[in-house]
Amino acid sequence: MIEFRDVTKRFDDGTVAVDGLDLVVEAGTITVFVGPSGCGKTTSLRMVNRMVEATSGTVLVDGRDVRGVDPPTLRRGIGYVIQQAGLFPHRTVLDNVATVPLLSGWTRRAARARAAELLELVGLPAELGKRYPVQLSGGQQQRVGVARALAADPPVLLMDEPFSAVDPVVREGLQDELLRLQAELDKTIVFVTHDIDEAVRIGEKVAVFREGGVLAQYAPPAEVLSRPADYFVAGFVGKDRGYRGLSFVDPVGVRVGDVPTVVEGAAVEPADGWRLVVDGEKRPQGWLAPGAGGEPVPGGSLYELGAPVRGALDAALSSPSGLGVVVDGEGRFAGVVTARQVLDVIEGRRG
Repeated sequence: MIEFRDVTKRFDDGTVAVDGLDLVVEAGTITVFVGPSGCGKTTSLRMVNRMVEATSGTVLVDGRDVRGVDPPTLRRGIGYVIQQAGLFPHRTVLDNVATVPLLSGWTRRAARARAAELLELVGLPAELGKRYPVQLSGGQQQRVGVARALAADPPVLLMDEPFSAVDPVVREGLQDELLRLQAELDKTIVFVTHDIDEAVRIGEKVAVFREGGVLAQYAPPAEVLSRPADYFVAGFVGKDRGYRGLSFVDPVGVRVGDVPTVVEGAAVEPADGWRLVVDGEKRPQGWLAPGAGGEPVPGGSLYELGAPVRGALDAALSSPSGLGVVVDGEGRFAGVVTARQVLDVIEGRRG
């Protein structure tokens, strides 16, 4: 558990970065700090590992005041992930990940064995361990950064806008990877972002900061979206917060229909309606338009069966056919949904 008790950070020029912060991050949860630039979210994060010292108040980790712990010792027990991964360019990927265990007194052999395990854990092939950071993509570098932060198995993980420098598709994949890892490892994670969509997607609780380092609201994401504490939070979350709130609405009542399919590469005749192209394992590959053959049209996003209704609506609205493609947990075609069906379910809940 991480606890902020009336914590204030005032810099030498008089600027107040954090003002009287009272907040508890429960053990084994992901808490997201979100807000505009200059609101104190990163400063608050860095006071946990004493990269920034509080002016007043107390920061505790598992009931212990961080000021009573030598900073290097404290930091070796707290994982830290930043933008651009912060990897050592002159070390291989494997040696980057092995850095913290080595500093903690592990033998080189044990540290590198642990590094190899962690590369597998974050979804990177073993052969990447021999490469240098410059030889990796941005998304791969961020995965290495997460692996390095986990190397000494710290109970606490601090993440300062770790995915903001990668493209949206890679970013979503990294968010999914973080949620998967958390389900396995059960760490206490504080994650900083300026993106409210990212905050509500990964956070079990969301702390919204306003300028001046004041905590405006601290609540589960569904509550932040549905019941913002004030006009500032409502404005920051945005006018489309009702749409974002669909991420927390279960799909009970959403009917899954069917549509004709054709196997990729098979000869097809023109037809009146849309047809979904699937591969040999029934994984969607795109759409054939009415009356058309040839190359399939890209099919928009996919909706995994049982996920919240926002995904179903996204799939239907992004599909060229107006039919959202539903897949099972293995990515295989399971049916289709329409936006009208999803909206009828939502309206029925409100009624």
